[in-house]
Amino acid sequence: MIQSLLIANRGEIACRIIRTARAMGIRTVAVYSDADAHALHVRQADEAVHIGPSPARESYLVGEKIIAAAKATGAAAIHPGYGFLSENADFAQAVIDAGLVWVGPKPDSIRAMGLKDAAKERMIAAGVPVTPGYLGADQSPDRLAEEAAKVGYPVLIKAVAGGGGKGMRRVDNPADFADALLSCQREAASSFGNAQVLIEKYILSPRHIEVQVFGDTHGTVVHLFERDCSLQRRHQKVIEEAPAPGMDPETREAICAAAVRAARAVDYVGAGTIEFIADASEGLRADRIWFMEMNTRLQVEHPVTEEITGVDLVEWQLRVASGEALPKRQDELSINGWAMEARLYAEDPANGFLPSVGRLDLLNLPDHVSGCSVRVETGVQEKDEISSFYDPMIAKLITRGPDRISALELLADACEWVSCYPVKTNAWFIVRICDDEDFAAGRVTTAFIDQNARVLTATPVASSLLRQEAAQQFIQSRWANPTEYHHRSLRTDRGLSGFRLNADHNFRVNLLENGKPISVDFDIALYDGGTNWEPSKGGSFDEIDAREVLYVEGGAPFDYRLERRVATGASAADGAILSPMPGRIIAVEVAAGDTVTKGQKLVTLEAMKMEHSLTAPFDGTIAEVNAEIGGQVQEGVVLVRLDTGA
Repeated sequence: MIQSLLIANRGEIACRIIRTARAMGIRTVAVYSDADAHALHVRQADEAVHIGPSPARESYLVGEKIIAAAKATGAAAIHPGYGFLSENADFAQAVIDAGLVWVGPKPDSIRAMGLKDAAKERMIAAGVPVTPGYLGADQSPDRLAEEAAKVGYPVLIKAVAGGGGKGMRRVDNPADFADALLSCQREAASSFGNAQVLIEKYILSPRHIEVQVFGDTHGTVVHLFERDCSLQRRHQKVIEEAPAPGMDPETREAICAAAVRAARAVDYVGAGTIEFIADASEGLRADRIWFMEMNTRLQVEHPVTEEITGVDLVEWQLRVASGEALPKRQDELSINGWAMEARLYAEDPANGFLPSVGRLDLLNLPDHVSGCSVRVETGVQEKDEISSFYDPMIAKLITRGPDRISALELLADACEWVSCYPVKTNAWFIVRICDDEDFAAGRVTTAFIDQNARVLTATPVASSLLRQEAAQQFIQSRWANPTEYHHRSLRTDRGLSGFRLNADHNFRVNLLENGKPISVDFDIALYDGGTNWEPSKGGSFDEIDAREVLYVEGGAPFDYRLERRVATGASAADGAILSPMPGRIIAVEVAAGDTVTKGQKLVTLEAMKMEHSLTAPFDGTIAEVNAEIGGQVQEGVVLVRLDTGA
């Protein structure tokens, strides 16, 4: 058995691996960048090594530094986690060549599944069903257009070296094909250094079904059943579950057997995932489920598989890497219950899912709801920082129940009780998804979020009861210590009030709710000055100081203060284009004196692995540019100032 392990990753990924390694008595070594010097995974590991500046390309993606750290600390093996270098065949080979144990598949297996066209050809040879399409070497626009017509519109153009939704375009009619092809090839060349594409039939009612497979060095390959990962936004998963809703035993047997054939076709060792796309227009059927690609690593959503099978997949990885046989045979594996996982991100769904960064002054991730346990996978704690350099995931919340509805209700309850401030999260967004009738019934495709975006992302509004409770907190605090408050803000003619909304109001409390002014009226006849009240369902509060109260209702935070707002002196309405978050400037499209039109791109900011384009709020002339390509900027900095020219 491996005695010491370096984890070539960060955050919740590293913490997850450290937990299992510690339980197995394995010494752990963490690596960290400047931004992660005080991160949770660094604190949890037995030893930690600094590997470079904050940008991943200068630290976590530099294989030489990671191998050097392993040698310097005496680590016998390297676990890549998921993401970063986990599917880099050259890095895997370099680890092996350095005399270290690689906790992952063979480099040749990674290469075999790395290019989508070659992988599909191999799958066809192995008898694995693939999506109808074109995989040929002739990449001329005319040939590709001809093949698209044969497949039948709509079609999907995909970069053969793509991933994460990049290098992918849906085309609904022949007239749009040429432009979409050029755009896809350009993005593929820029992102992956390979402009080659393939053509696939676009599935109109798609479900994303994937199968967990595992192989050992003794020739055994098993599956651990399927997961449904259909709930996605921009091809990134939001909620995952196992097993898949609507999956009958015959279809499960067919898809899982195909996944095992796929793994055997590349002599697979370790944990991997075979991803399928299903046409769910008539439910899940074996003849309408096709291979998409293979992820040659452990998946972010692996906990739901662990919850329904009762196995520790990281432990299996470490045992297989040590040369041991798989701990269980196929006939010893079975499905027990239902599990769901939600990805809690530091982002603002009401503002285009803009990432949110900063210090976690308040963070409470519930480990129990409704008398049941919640599995929390996280790489941060209260007072830690959410950095702009990496993926904005705060945690994964995993629930398990005897059936789907039980697991779903627990997940909704868990997200309702997430408390995070001032960093914003998508907790309330997940609660809304869980409460949706179609999702609760399992009627979901990969287009679900886009189709329901207006309802799911509408800005949360506090209930009337919550506002009454917030106002009462200030009233009670004022009576206990009136010198801490502005007396005129809490007083009218005389008297205090209660919770009846349609009564005569003779007391008004003026508050700021998430920075916006509101007034809460009370009825004197119903207020007794006591404290006999209960928070609304799904609500809680924490007193930050004597003049601020934070509530959480339905997963959404509501911050109440007595202070007046202070003007910032800079806003888009005034022509000041501010940086919405810390990040790196990657493009500056204008110069002082340029004339621009409303909506024209001015500056592009890179933060949390995403690009954010800042545009002109109105027609005008560029008065000032304070941005340089490659420069790091903080939140709230004026990057461009625009004059109306009036």
